[in-house]
Amino acid sequence: MNTEKRVFAGVENTRLDHFLVEQFPEFSRTFIQQMIKSANVIVNGNIEKASYKLREGDIIMTRPMDVETKMDTIIPEPIPLDILFEDDEIIVINKQAGLVVHPGTGNSTGTLAHGLKHYCGDLSSINGSLRPGIVHRLDQDTSGVMVAAKTNQAHRQIAGQFQDRTVAKTYMGITWGMWKNDTGTIDAPLKRSRKDPTTYRVDNSGREAVTDYKVLHEFRYMSQVEFQPKTGRTHQIRVHAAHEQHSIVNDEKYNGGLNRIKGFLPEVQKDIKLLLKKMGRHALHAKELSFNHPGTGEKVHFTAELPDDIQTMIKHMQNHYG
Repeated sequence: MNTEKRVFAGVENTRLDHFLVEQFPEFSRTFIQQMIKSANVIVNGNIEKASYKLREGDIIMTRPMDVETKMDTIIPEPIPLDILFEDDEIIVINKQAGLVVHPGTGNSTGTLAHGLKHYCGDLSSINGSLRPGIVHRLDQDTSGVMVAAKTNQAHRQIAGQFQDRTVAKTYMGITWGMWKNDTGTIDAPLKRSRKDPTTYRVDNSGREAVTDYKVLHEFRYMSQVEFQPKTGRTHQIRVHAAHEQHSIVNDEKYNGGLNRIKGFLPEVQKDIKLLLKKMGRHALHAKELSFNHPGTGEKVHFTAELPDDIQTMIKHMQNHYG
């Protein structure tokens, strides 16, 4: 990594280390911070701290540092896969929570891509050697249905449907609070956060993002909600739910963590705190996926039943706060 970066409008006041992590996703944040600390990053000819706030026009020079080798391929790993469907062109799985989809910052092994490569062998190569077969993604802690492509032809067909917004996606989530309307559409553009490039925020200058929702059940402190995203932005449902003041339960990144139980009765706080601890991840699941099969052209529909942890949470809320 030996290069020059110029800071343009739109990223001012972003931390130096956050900016470089976004620019070089193949390197971990720890590695980037080590580079800065060891004077291998120069800003306008000066050595700056990782917390330095960027200004428009800054010139950042990076020098090579043999601490971390850039990964250019993956080694297949025997990772358990819950396969919903498979043929010569596609494989549809029910991704478990906690599984990262493909290698990236801080995740060089143990991803879904590693498992798919081990199980399938040949996969599409359109997205490069680090993302074999990967057409779309789910967040690490989001469980549910995903499709991967075995051939480049299948990959192009399905990717085209995602781009044309003809793929139907249905998610089920548990959110905080009771919604004002039982159904609605959240139309709020999203943009990467300047302060933390791993998060997104609603911003009128961002990219279009539209999500339909339907409240299925209401409990005293939470609601079970069905989401149908019409666009495919990163963290879209999570950001939109938070924007509506109904963050996904246990979503620490978007104001859905234990801070939401403040003001509850002591016994309720204790009960829900234990419930969230057992859950161990945000309560969002990709339940259904529909698209045209790349080979036959026929509409196919796949369903991933709610995992045990979300079912347990729903039953607990019904029994105690219904």
